[in-house]
Amino acid sequence: MNKKKKIKILRIINRFNIGGPTYNATFLTGFLSDRFETLLVGGLPEEGEADSLHILDQYGVKATLLPEMKRKPNFFSDKKALKKLKEIIKEYKPDIVHTHASKAGALGRKAAFDCSVPIVLHTFHGHVFHSYFGKVKTFLFKFIEQQLAKRSTGIIAISDIQKQELTETYKICSKNKVNVIPLGFDLDKFRQNKTENRKKIRDQYGFQEEVVVIAIIGRLAPIKNHDFFLEIVKKVCENRKKNVAFLIVGDGELKDPISKNVNQMKQEGIDIRMTSWVKNINEFNAGMDIICLTSNNEGTPVSLIEAQASGVPVISTDVGGVRNIVNNGETGFVVKIGDIDAYVSKMNLLIEDKNLRDQFSAKGWEHVGSKYNYKKLADNMEKYYLELLSEKNVK
Repeated sequence: MNKKKKIKILRIINRFNIGGPTYNATFLTGFLSDRFETLLVGGLPEEGEADSLHILDQYGVKATLLPEMKRKPNFFSDKKALKKLKEIIKEYKPDIVHTHASKAGALGRKAAFDCSVPIVLHTFHGHVFHSYFGKVKTFLFKFIEQQLAKRSTGIIAISDIQKQELTETYKICSKNKVNVIPLGFDLDKFRQNKTENRKKIRDQYGFQEEVVVIAIIGRLAPIKNHDFFLEIVKKVCENRKKNVAFLIVGDGELKDPISKNVNQMKQEGIDIRMTSWVKNINEFNAGMDIICLTSNNEGTPVSLIEAQASGVPVISTDVGGVRNIVNNGETGFVVKIGDIDAYVSKMNLLIEDKNLRDQFSAKGWEHVGSKYNYKKLADNMEKYYLELLSEKNVK
């Protein structure tokens, strides 16, 4: 009896930096059924970003690195990356090319169209249609995405809110072209050894148990709006000098100006520190009491999913798919973007009310544990692939 031919997928990601796209690409490469074979290709992190290749290693996933794939548009490097992607497609002969995030989506889909790949898919992990660029550049990127979407077999959104943005707010494509498949993660580790991990992290940073420790986790980049977070911290600490501390986790282009502000705040008696990236995030989260996000734009923020899986209450600006992943008033608070008074009020409420923190903590896992499981992600994506293969009569 002849073995059934495997379905070949070429998966292309912008760059292997810390974040949702790397996890998504890793789990979809490593955990589809044996009917599929996947080649994963991606660029390298930018300067100031930590690479996420340890995530691939953790799950036994190999990747082909493409240094020519840069995050920022560049005629020469983009041309080289496009040429290499075409060479990979011609050699690998995939049935499906599936791209993740904007640069990979542009170059990967262009290469797939030029090489007549039967099925071409793109996942929007976020988008650049507001808060990133000026009007002219935003219009250009929006136009490019509309043209790419027309020729794509399908578009994948990671939340219902994102689908609404893509189809109604920014009119990238029609609703019937978009399939919602939430991200998936290996969340069980966030429930394990929480008492031991809490003590370990609190000892590491020198925090007594009565100190309420608040963290923000993410790239030090304009879109994450750390300046807003620092203003919140100042207001929270105006009449409170003890029993609260703040950690800024991450690295990036704004490290120096943020460090300058943090040092000034330390001189004013605020306990605020910068940690760079943390790899053992499950252990780290166990030591936290509140985890924040202050972004101006997001897709589905990984830090908030991991925080709730850890049983840590969250506070976030109302951006991207946040309302799909945070149960507002049950596992955390979602605050209108720019509303500093509301953000400070919610933070003070959680600082002062340990019973409320405990209530939110108890509901966190229940809210995200099964919904954002990597096995569910793989199953959902596999069903979608098979559906499209059947429609296109690809054998």
